[in-house]
Order: sequence, then C-alpha cells, then structure tokens
Amino acid sequence: MKLHGNEVLPSGKSYTLHKILAIVITLVLLTVIPLIYNLINYSLFLHNTTSPTSPSSPYSNAIQQQDECDIFTGEWVPNPNAPYYTSSSCWAIHEHQNCMKYGRPDGGFMQWRWKPDACDLPIFNPSQFLDLMRDKSLAFVGDSVGRNQMQSLICLLSPVEYPKDVSYTSDENFKRWKYTTYNFTMASFWTPHLIKAAMGDSNGPTKTGLFNLYLDEYDQEWTTQIDEFDYIIISGGHWFFRPMVFYERHRIVGCHYCLLENVTDLGMYYGYRKAFRTAFKAINSLENFKGTTILRTFAPSHFENGLWNQGGNCLRTRPFRSNETQLEGHNLELYMIQMEEFKIAEREGRKRGRKFRVLDTTQAMLLRPDGHPSRYGHLASENVTLYNDCVHWCLPGPIDAWSDFLLEMLKMEGIRSARDGLQFG
Repeated sequence: MKLHGNEVLPSGKSYTLHKILAIVITLVLLTVIPLIYNLINYSLFLHNTTSPTSPSSPYSNAIQQQDECDIFTGEWVPNPNAPYYTSSSCWAIHEHQNCMKYGRPDGGFMQWRWKPDACDLPIFNPSQFLDLMRDKSLAFVGDSVGRNQMQSLICLLSPVEYPKDVSYTSDENFKRWKYTTYNFTMASFWTPHLIKAAMGDSNGPTKTGLFNLYLDEYDQEWTTQIDEFDYIIISGGHWFFRPMVFYERHRIVGCHYCLLENVTDLGMYYGYRKAFRTAFKAINSLENFKGTTILRTFAPSHFENGLWNQGGNCLRTRPFRSNETQLEGHNLELYMIQMEEFKIAEREGRKRGRKFRVLDTTQAMLLRPDGHPSRYGHLASENVTLYNDCVHWCLPGPIDAWSDFLLEMLKMEGIRSARDGLQFG
C-alpha cells in the first residue's frame, strides 16, 4: 500500500510522511546505540586484557620494561645489607674460594650489588627461586667457574633449604643435589673444553699440560646426561689459554702453542670457536631435550703485574667504574666468539622449537678485580704450591649477582609464557 502526503492511515489518524520517517529513525537509533556502546566497551576490555602493549596489563608492562632494560649493563653500587650468607653458615663453599676463612683482611668486596643503568635488579630471593624451580632441574656444564656459580647458588638458597646429595658417582666433578621439598634437582658436569678432550702431555711447553682437543666430537660425559634437564647453563673459557693440539676427523689440523714440529699454530681462538660450535651442535642434535639452554658468557680474570703462572696477582679492594676500564684483547675476542656461535645455534635451534638465552656476566665481572681469592684460598702456613687465583670468585662475593640475573631471567620467562597463553589461549 502506497502512502501519499495527506492520506489517512488504517488507524484513522493522519500523519505526514516526514513525521513517520522521524519516528522510524528515532526507534532505530534507540535500539542500535546501546548495542554499539556495549560492543565498544567489550572490544576495549579485550584489548586491555590481551594486548601485549596495553598499559593496564601487568604481564605486558613487565615484558615491556624487560625489553627496554638491559639488566647486564650498569654499575656496582654499595649494598650494606650484604652478604646474605657467611663461610660459617654455608658448607658448600669450595676451600679455594673461602676467602674470609683463609684470612682475607678486607670485607668490603662483599658489599656491592649490580645496578642496571635503566632499571633495578632485585636482590636474589631464595624462596621465589625455589618456587619457580619446583619440579624442575638445572645443570651447570663447564669448568670450575661453573662449579663456583653452582656453589654460590647453593649458599644463597641455604636460608630456605639445603639440598640432599643424590650423585650417581663419587667423582666430585659430577655432582647432583636435590631440594626435596621442591623436587628441584641441580647438577654439575665437569667439561673444561666442552668437547671431547684428553691430556696429551702432563707437562707440555708451559708445564701446565698439553691437551688434545677433538673439535668435532661431543663430550659424552655430559651430552648423554642432559636430556632430562629443564635448564642447562653452559660456559667455558679459561682452559683454552693452555697449550692444545687440535684434531678434526681424527687427524691433527693444528694447535695452540704446542711447539710441535710440522704442526701449524692456529691460535686459541680457532679451538675456542670450534668447541662452542660443537657443544651447541650437540645440544641441538638431542631428540629428547626440551629444555632451555643458557649461555653464561666469559668472566674475565684480573691478573696484574704478571701472567697467572708468572707471579700475577689481583690485590684491588674496590670495583671499577664502567668508565675506568673496557672490554678488550682476549676478553673481547672470547666474548665475541661466544656470542657469534650462540646466534648460530639459536637460529638453528629455533627450527626445532628450542630455547636459547644469554646470561651475560662479562661486563659486570670485568668491573670486579677485587672479587678474586688471590692468595686467600689456603692458610698461609700450608706448604702448598698454588698460584694466585684471579680467575675464580670469593664466596660470598660478586659471583652471587649471577643468581640475581638468573632469577630475573626465570621470572621473565614465566611472564612471557603467561602472556603467550593470554594471546593464543
């Protein structure tokens, strides 16, 4: 039925066309506007709870802060509350790093903490760490500095719980500890060159041994044992300064300061690079390993006035400021090799769904010439022949900050997982 300007509706009331249209439009608007308002509010709610850049999301805020803040670049600042354990309260301190027990006269080296330039780094919380590592496992793969780190962690956890020794062997180079309340296992695997190696000559040209390194062969002592671990921290460096003979495909290809006839001196960096490449390749080749690989970068030594076997020592009592020294020479080269090989391994591991992370201790420890045992790793009256130790770290001491780094990294991993669950759940 067509309506014209002055026609009468069936009800008998007369309306003009523009009045009818006004009524219809009003009814439509009253119906649609509330729906649009609700849709806008709902979309804002979704954005605020799932967007990784939303200001109101606690997960995204933490991730954004982490992305913006490099926790490994900063300065050492005084911390009068430290240390958090002592040589008498923690039995896990290795004798050669028990500086206060053996008479180190100054204690100020224990009272510093690491402060990143762009944010704050919380002091290690042992209860929080154990809660995060409940039903998990952590392996330290490397040399005695890696063991130094594990013993520091045991001491920092001691106010909450001491672990039970569940080692498979009596060999002190392969230890396993279990925190029974948390079902958390921690282990150390001694592998100073990370790859298959053997003593070729106990003296060698420098009277410190000549080692045969098989640069393309895995060290089965640890590569066959890490499948079960959730995290592995891999490190190495100081043993590569010693004389070495390099093997590839079962034949000698060169050496580092071996002084053997008809053997080309390829230098330590050649072996160092190949060792890390093979170690990372071993990890990526494991079918059943589903854990996270953490590279703990090279921690510089601080020998002054001589090499480690030529009277060098480390007698400073305060940290450097970042503008007082710089990463250079061997320290820089070893660090760069580690990072280059790490990036290659990370790229390859990503194809297999593997996680690689960096615990970058190099800059922080470069600034701590005061943190080494020096001659305070034994009694002065003992008739022993030990070099001044400017490689390892006193406990308590600056190495305790490595656990601050580690805990922060674990917290960020948890936040990332939670964020990913919100985005894709």
